[in-house]
Amino acid sequence: MSLRWPHVAGLAGVDEAGRGPLAGPVVAAAVVLPVSGALSGLNDSKQVSPLSRERLALEIRALAVATGIGWADSHEIDALNILEATHLAMRRALLALVHIPDAVEIDGNRLPALTGLWSGRCPTVRAVVRGDGKEACIAAASILAKTWRDSYMHSAHQRYPEYGFAAHKGYGSARHLAALEQHGPSPLHRRSFQPVRSVLERRGEVGRGIS
Repeated sequence: MSLRWPHVAGLAGVDEAGRGPLAGPVVAAAVVLPVSGALSGLNDSKQVSPLSRERLALEIRALAVATGIGWADSHEIDALNILEATHLAMRRALLALVHIPDAVEIDGNRLPALTGLWSGRCPTVRAVVRGDGKEACIAAASILAKTWRDSYMHSAHQRYPEYGFAAHKGYGSARHLAALEQHGPSPLHRRSFQPVRSVLERRGEVGRGIS
C-alpha cells in the first residue's frame, strides 16, 4: 500500500520514537510536506533500514516546508507518565515549526491537548491509527523522530559507555539489563519503568528521585 501524500497545504504529520526504552528521552517530530513531491522509500521508520532512514532524514529536511523536533527527558517521563510525556514532546515539536499548521495528523489513537498552543489559531486535528504506514507526512515524522533519538543515544554512549546505549538505544536488551544490574541506573534511566525500579529496589534506592 502506497503512502498518501498531503492533500492540503499546511498539513503537519506528527509521530514519536522512544516510548518503550528504559532510558533516554521520548522524541516527537512534526513535518509539513509540500502538496506535490515524492520521497523514494518513505515508510514507517520501523520498516526502513538504518542506512535508508539516514538518507530519508536528509531528504525530508530538504523537501519539507517545515520540520520540528520536541522531546521529554527521563525526569519528565517519571514525573508525568510516558503517555503524557509523549504528548508533551508532540506539543513541543509542533511549537518548533516555523509555520503554524492548518491541520495536524497524529499517529495513534490518542490526541495531545493542543488548545491554546497557538494564540488565535486552532488547526483541525485528527488521530490516525498506524498513520506512519498510511500518511506520508506522519511517516516522514517517524523517520525524523527515530533518527534524532538514535543520534542522541549514540551521544549518550560516549558519556555512559558501560550501558551500551549505541547498540540498543535504551531498550531492554539482555546486555542492557545486565549492565543495569551491575552499575545501577544512570541519570538517563526512567526510574518509573519496572525493570529500572526493580534494580533500585534491590539496591535500596527507591526513594531517590521517585517514590
